[in-house]
Amino acid sequence: MTVSRNTRRWCALAYIGLCIGYAIMVIGVFPWWTPVAVTLAWLALAYGFRWGHSSQRSATRRPLPWSLVPLVLWWVYVYLDDSFGQLDLGAVIFHLQAGIEENGSTDRQIAGVLYALAASVMLVSVTWLVRADHRWRLWERVLTLLLIAFNPLLFGLSLRGASAIDDDESWLNDRYLSPAIESEPANPPNLIYLYLESTERTYADTDKFGDVYEDLTALGRRGVVFKGVKQLDNTGWTMGGMVASQCGTPLMPAGLMHDNQFEPLSKVLPGADCLGDLLHDRGYHLTYMGGASTRFAGKNKFYADHGFDTVLGKDELEDKAPPGYLNDWGLYDDTLLGLAETRIRRLHDSDQPYAFFGLTLAAHPPFGNPSQSCIDNQGAFDGTDILYSVKCTGWLVKNFIDRLDDEGLLDNTVVVVASDHLSMKNSAWETLVNEPRENTLIMLGDSLNSRVIERRATMVDVLPTVLEAMGFSVPEHRAGLGVSLFSAAPTLIERHSLETMNRRVRDENRLQERLWNGVN
Repeated sequence: MTVSRNTRRWCALAYIGLCIGYAIMVIGVFPWWTPVAVTLAWLALAYGFRWGHSSQRSATRRPLPWSLVPLVLWWVYVYLDDSFGQLDLGAVIFHLQAGIEENGSTDRQIAGVLYALAASVMLVSVTWLVRADHRWRLWERVLTLLLIAFNPLLFGLSLRGASAIDDDESWLNDRYLSPAIESEPANPPNLIYLYLESTERTYADTDKFGDVYEDLTALGRRGVVFKGVKQLDNTGWTMGGMVASQCGTPLMPAGLMHDNQFEPLSKVLPGADCLGDLLHDRGYHLTYMGGASTRFAGKNKFYADHGFDTVLGKDELEDKAPPGYLNDWGLYDDTLLGLAETRIRRLHDSDQPYAFFGLTLAAHPPFGNPSQSCIDNQGAFDGTDILYSVKCTGWLVKNFIDRLDDEGLLDNTVVVVASDHLSMKNSAWETLVNEPRENTLIMLGDSLNSRVIERRATMVDVLPTVLEAMGFSVPEHRAGLGVSLFSAAPTLIERHSLETMNRRVRDENRLQERLWNGVN
């Protein structure tokens, strides 16, 4: 069957309009009907200017449009924005270097295939329009320049390139104090640190999110709640948040310092002293447990290189889960926390001080992976509501800590409950991005009186804060780029603002070289 030129014309124009509208909706976080409205406006312009009409002169040659590559790059950016909400170029670079095998983002892999197909159809449509209408052959050359100039992905790369010639490339390095301990208590406490995947404190706003944070709010009444913990650039993904809170520095990727650019990193931050290193040197037994594979994003290398004795993830733990009870990432949180309780009980019964670090999965965007025990408690999960998964996280964690407490396993133990980072794009995104967002940070312990500390801080301030909560003394109340939030000393963003710090992270070279010294 032969398709008429007029049919091809309107199909191509309508599809281009839908693609433009979809990109505007994703990037601008606009309502679902945005693509329809943009398409109608686009078709109205096409009708008025007779784009692609048979009366317009076709190109005598059949060249490929100049804009095809810039359009592909825009599709890449829209995909990343749709996946994560706000593009963190540092995260993209680090994951490519550290390894992305064993990731559980099946839905985003499927979305990637669909994006590739959609982009291919758009490229065909644009090619047809440029060849069918000589005016578009001229206009698309200007369009090419605009697509290159305004693509945030290319803009971010250009800023990172410009940092190589920055006149103040050691600003952060000059303010970095290598983590150290000056003195320690007579009976150093144990440490339990739980990273709650994407469970930011923003969800505590009951007017916007209801009661999804109520269990964490109740937990906070028993200890110290820190308000105002913002997200610094290069700390907005799991490994970034772990490095910031344990090493007192953003996770700036190795970049060109990594000699084998197409091979996974052999080490992660070999030039940094982190919380694990400090505690290992003082006789602590260190354990990390997470439901996902530790091979993803270099978690296994980071923990093994920084003093940890035991590093357990999906590969080591899946045979301990009930048959068939796994999600795309790995173990469900009720399984993980049950195994963690057994591990902590064993550590508690030993004569050695310990530090246990765990990572939940329930609230992982975009929809979460709530456990069966949460479904039994909360009712059916609709498969998309991230607030359901956030509530599940809080309920599981509170019950876990209550069980440890009831057994006396929290005696002489500091417990830290914290989000690993702010959430990436999820079903509550439109509400989240319109809120003043901040991370969860709660600390419980025998000597930690119930109170709220409100400071302008970031996750790099967690390291010295945890050390002082454990009774250790650190030089000037500082470690890395962080400042203890128990002290009166100003944090870096109290001195210089979050915006200034983000710019310094982008421009810094000396601290990056220091932290990655020894990588190959």
